[in-house]
Amino acid sequence: MFNKNRRHNEDPELDITSFMSLMIVLVPVLLMMMVFSHITILELQLPNPDNAQAAEANKVKHLELAVDEHALALYYPQGALLKRIEKVDGKHDYATLVQALKEVKFLLDQKGIEKTEINLLLAANTNYQTIVSVMDSVRSYQTVVAASLVDAELFPDISLADLPSALVNVPAIDGELVQ
Repeated sequence: MFNKNRRHNEDPELDITSFMSLMIVLVPVLLMMMVFSHITILELQLPNPDNAQAAEANKVKHLELAVDEHALALYYPQGALLKRIEKVDGKHDYATLVQALKEVKFLLDQKGIEKTEINLLLAANTNYQTIVSVMDSVRSYQTVVAASLVDAELFPDISLADLPSALVNVPAIDGELVQ
């Protein structure tokens, strides 16, 4: 009678090999997925009316890029057209835009002006993908340094504003920067 009670008090053996196999596969997969799920945040600034009045008083010159459905237009100082980049095959020419911005950055650096901000003047009917592509183009460009591909900075401080009707079809000043 006492022998029967001893046999029933023994704990059953747990088999966790299948659970361990699952963990061996699942943990590396989850760790790899963490690498691919980065969130990118782009910081934008909206023009402040108080800053615009202060800029007029101090004669601050802004670099502006007007974006509409027909072309991209680069202005420096505000209102003076440097270059108008027409659409090619129904699409905006971002390569020409980057080249023009590189030239502006070079000319500004030669004159001792350090400028990192640009105002994007957007037409009311500008689609989202165009805005994102323009922002990617004005922020940086890829170049080769010491046999490796790196991003070089153009104008990373981006402000958004509405395109005024006065800036449509303004004649160019032969690519010369107005001081």
